[in-house]
Amino acid sequence: MTFNSLNHLIHHTRERIARLGRQTAEQAMRRPGVAAGILLAAGTVFGAGASAGVGLVGTHQASQQAQLDATRTQAQRELNALAARLGELQAEANRLNALGERLTRSGQLADGEFDFDKPVGVGGVGPTRDMPPAELRGGLDQLESQFKASGEQLSVLESLLFNRKLDAEATPSRMPIANSYVTSGFGGRADPFGGGAAFHKGMDFHANTGDPVLAVADGVVSYAGVRSGYGNVVEVDHGNGYVTRYAHNSRLLVQVGDLVRSGQQVAKAGSTGRSTGAHVHFEVWSDGVVVNPVKFLGQAPIKRG
Repeated sequence: MTFNSLNHLIHHTRERIARLGRQTAEQAMRRPGVAAGILLAAGTVFGAGASAGVGLVGTHQASQQAQLDATRTQAQRELNALAARLGELQAEANRLNALGERLTRSGQLADGEFDFDKPVGVGGVGPTRDMPPAELRGGLDQLESQFKASGEQLSVLESLLFNRKLDAEATPSRMPIANSYVTSGFGGRADPFGGGAAFHKGMDFHANTGDPVLAVADGVVSYAGVRSGYGNVVEVDHGNGYVTRYAHNSRLLVQVGDLVRSGQQVAKAGSTGRSTGAHVHFEVWSDGVVVNPVKFLGQAPIKRG
């Protein structure tokens, strides 16, 4: 029942009471007993009407309170859903920040060029307005899509940088022995035994027997044993078409199938095979063709004896 209906009922009741009052006054002049009965009945009717009106008001208020409670419950449920969505986006943002920091280190970018801990500066002018829930949800959906696309792009970039790093680490780029110098270069030379012309397939480095012989790049040992003329030999396959050979060793420290890292000791220098004295003979093969090792020996200047 509406408030208008309730007011109409109360007004109608008042009019009936007024009529009863007039009738009672007239009866009182003629028949006092009947007048008393009428007054008693009128009081009962008025009380019942008043009670009914109060009951209707209370029922309406209870209905309004129930609707308000339901609205609050629904609003809180939507807020909880948005809060959970916000937590997911915050976690994704943290993941992207961590990935960006890794890429910054992998790409060797200058310090401070990409600072993922520093907030991005933003600005703008008013006026502002209240944002409807539907618009907020749409904004979160768009942000989630942007995070997903950015994450995929950064993951691809990380993979490319990682592969580039692997290629760099698997390319010969350091000396096969520390603190040494070249005693014989790559190419034509006089044969140290027969005296005639000969082609030298590698570079010889001065060494003392037992000095560490070092892998010049990451790779897998593909040969470890004796080869004619080379004595005790270690060969490392770097998986990118390059194979390096370390010859005339006094002792081998690795076996076929071993994984070696750049700078790892693979043998001890010596003078086995066709050799006039202790040294390290070093060769580089590219796709089955022997090449000059000089360009693969890192940035350190090559000292010659």
